[in-house]
Amino acid sequence: MSALTYAVAGHIATITLNRPERMNTISSAMLDELTATLVRANEDDDVRVVILTGTGRAFCAGLDLNEATSGDGIGGGQRKAPPTLDLRNTPPTVLFAMDKPVICALNGSAAGYGMDLALGCDIRIMAHDAKLAAAFVKRGVLPESGGTWFLPRMLGWAKAAEIIFTGRTLTADQCLAEGLVNAVVQTDQVGDAALAMAQEIAANAPMAVRAAKRMMRMGMDETFDTHVQHVYLQLLPLFASDDFKEGIASFLEKRPAAFSGR
Repeated sequence: MSALTYAVAGHIATITLNRPERMNTISSAMLDELTATLVRANEDDDVRVVILTGTGRAFCAGLDLNEATSGDGIGGGQRKAPPTLDLRNTPPTVLFAMDKPVICALNGSAAGYGMDLALGCDIRIMAHDAKLAAAFVKRGVLPESGGTWFLPRMLGWAKAAEIIFTGRTLTADQCLAEGLVNAVVQTDQVGDAALAMAQEIAANAPMAVRAAKRMMRMGMDETFDTHVQHVYLQLLPLFASDDFKEGIASFLEKRPAAFSGR
């Protein structure tokens, strides 16, 4: 059985972590597979939106600690850590750099690496009985895959510090109240809710959606004047696209648009 599955239908790619017997913990081999699959989805012209989810009762319980303690996995004593990271081949940086929207369908709880993975997605739909566990400091590490970057930006410094320094576990209702997730639904409705959101996004002009995400990402580190200039440069090719013409025509003709992605 593959530890990760990939399927495309209706311009939506679904990437599923598929180790339910291990609560979808991430092995070292899965890191490479997940990176390659994210790149595949981002480069597939037929894909407009990506859903990331898991099978079983958990979304992802973090890195595979059993593998690590055996000396063969991530952080294992028998594996010498490289002096630097190749940022082209780590799932968090690849996920962050994706231009296509990514929805995390939190079918169950996420802990450690799994929580960082969820935070790296653009939109999160969470099962009502799921939790986010920032248990890093309780295991002798820090949020190694984006949590120290995402949480202060999402919650502000003080709240992020509280969660990270205490290693706190948040319920779905707490996640919703803090703005960490977009919606909380019944467990058996997570997939449908994520798919409905993905279909709504996929119905829009894909180049415009990708450009909007790119500008949001760049804008986090730009001055306003610089950002406005970059937005203008992104608009020029969109004005020349078939999708722009279709968007205007469908509005004037009062009909749903049929975007081609060109």
